[in-house]
Amino acid sequence: MIDNLRNNFLSILTLTTATYKRSMHTTLDMNDKLIGIIGPRGCGKTTFLLQYLKEHPLEFEKKLYFSADHVEVAEHSLYAIAKEFAKQGGRLLVIDEIHKYESFEKELKSIYDSFDLQVIFSGSSALRLSHSKADLSRRAVLYTVNGMSFREFCELETGKKLAFYSLPELLKNHVNIAFSLTQEIKPYEFWQKYLEYGYYPFYKENLKTYSHKLAEIINLVIETDLPYVFNIEPKNIFKLKKLVSMLCSAKPYELNISKLATKIEINRNTLYSYLHYLEAGSIIKTVKSKAKGDGILTKPEKLYLHNTNLSFSYCEGREIGSLREQFFANQVGFEHTLNYPAKGDFIVDDTYTFEIGGSSKTFEQIKDIPNSYLAIDGLEIGSTNKIPLWMFGFLY
Repeated sequence: MIDNLRNNFLSILTLTTATYKRSMHTTLDMNDKLIGIIGPRGCGKTTFLLQYLKEHPLEFEKKLYFSADHVEVAEHSLYAIAKEFAKQGGRLLVIDEIHKYESFEKELKSIYDSFDLQVIFSGSSALRLSHSKADLSRRAVLYTVNGMSFREFCELETGKKLAFYSLPELLKNHVNIAFSLTQEIKPYEFWQKYLEYGYYPFYKENLKTYSHKLAEIINLVIETDLPYVFNIEPKNIFKLKKLVSMLCSAKPYELNISKLATKIEINRNTLYSYLHYLEAGSIIKTVKSKAKGDGILTKPEKLYLHNTNLSFSYCEGREIGSLREQFFANQVGFEHTLNYPAKGDFIVDDTYTFEIGGSSKTFEQIKDIPNSYLAIDGLEIGSTNKIPLWMFGFLY
């Protein structure tokens, strides 16, 4: 059992040739006994884990990697594998695609309590550790990772190391930061490329098949990941796909929930549940009004595909204003809370109000609001509260 898994691990490790390291290599604390890493399918979780294992100082025999849908897992169990691995002196166990194993929470708890093993697992962004299932939530440290930031894409394209900044730091000192960064790179040399194909690191494998792979990812999330996590009936999978397709044809702020529900032939509450599933699976991003609350049945004020790459690969027509907002929502919304304000496009962390636009955008709509800013596309270096949109891709 362990020999088969170890041979498979060695084969996979040998094929791991990626050398670029994303910011998660330095920002994630990997010292806890039980660690979970969740994020969008295709965002680089497996590559990160294999790079981590490759560089870990433990001897090869004391570390093991496998996917939860491996045939050995089906024949035995996570617990049985962990028990045998620990018996052989194993110390570090890494389990990929954990959401594909039905009773993973119960077994991870038993592994945690029974063996002197560090366990790191990865899973779909839809994965949620339930307090009602074996109380794993208080044992595991859970990290959420995103696709590549604009900064990371620029690093990967140029080979240069570029700093990232906190949002308050960026807002306060964006002019000096932009001046410094533009000495290193020309952001608009990479801007359009990032919007089209820079979010998922596998673009490096073959750019010609990138859109095809992205469509496959959406299908896998809807057909495989979401049904695993949310017990969605097979007959409803088509409706989820239809919903994603219909989102392409509407601007974020022009969605009519009732009409959308009618076209998909479901009621409003079911539609809200579907939107929740798709957001959990990192297919869409919703922005809700703070005043209306954040429940599943709360109507979103704006709704986007999760990142601009999905729009370029999945939608026939793309509106530049929507792409700008989509970029901002994806990059800023990763580590900050976005809501829809009474005036402006977004309010961030209940503090900062933003209006997103092109070079002709003015402060007219938000001029009387404290802590208000313009995020402007086409601008290389800003001034006062007018900040280049590309800089919001340097938050991680």
